[in-house]
Amino acid sequence: MLKKERLMTILDLVNEKGIVTVNDLINKVNVSDMTIRRDLDELAGSGKLIRIHGGAQSIESEASTELSHIEKKEIHITEKIAIAKKAVSLLRNNDTVYIGPGTTLELMCKYIEDIDHLRVVTNSLPIFETLKDNHQVELTLIGGTYRERSGAFIGSLTSSTLSQLKFNRAFIGVNGIRNDSIMTASTEEGGSQAIALNNANQKIIVADYHKLNKDDFYKFYDLYDIDYLITNKEAGIEKIKHYQQFTNVIISD
Repeated sequence: MLKKERLMTILDLVNEKGIVTVNDLINKVNVSDMTIRRDLDELAGSGKLIRIHGGAQSIESEASTELSHIEKKEIHITEKIAIAKKAVSLLRNNDTVYIGPGTTLELMCKYIEDIDHLRVVTNSLPIFETLKDNHQVELTLIGGTYRERSGAFIGSLTSSTLSQLKFNRAFIGVNGIRNDSIMTASTEEGGSQAIALNNANQKIIVADYHKLNKDDFYKFYDLYDIDYLITNKEAGIEKIKHYQQFTNVIISD
């Protein structure tokens, strides 16, 4: 198979499936792992697809469809880990914190250690599962209607319970940020996150740089009202300066 034909085959498969792995492509076009990775880098460089950890994602899929929880866990892992570690550094002994749904925040919970008692409230089942064996953490899971796509509990029961609680800090993940708008895919999930932010002394948004200048369905909060946005240095100087107009930007290591 000629290179041009191979690139067209790869692009067609990515656009058809939305997300494909390197192994999927190796089996399809019968070339080496290194060749596939070079092809993906070339297609990403020309703006025809989005390079993700272990594979690629179509432009259309990234723009129009919320990924499943499993799919989100597989993309931009390096960027998310850097943000997660920076978020942990903001925790203080004896804090009461809300940690919302999101794969970056799940990674954050894996790095919580050397804290002299921490009370964590969450409506995310994956967050609960990550922290349940951490003996430094007093853990509260808020129930409600289970949303499988994100692993979060949402709805009136969730919102009613959260409205009665106060936090030193709230850590919130997002699907997109554009200018002052903080966005997610679910109105009910966004509503719960807004309540938690309103009840927190310090409001913290975590967003890998791929989320900047990206839209989603529901705006649930204003960036002006956020204390800190944690993102990656790969966002670039211009984007970072732009978002510093709205809030304090913390750059991950």
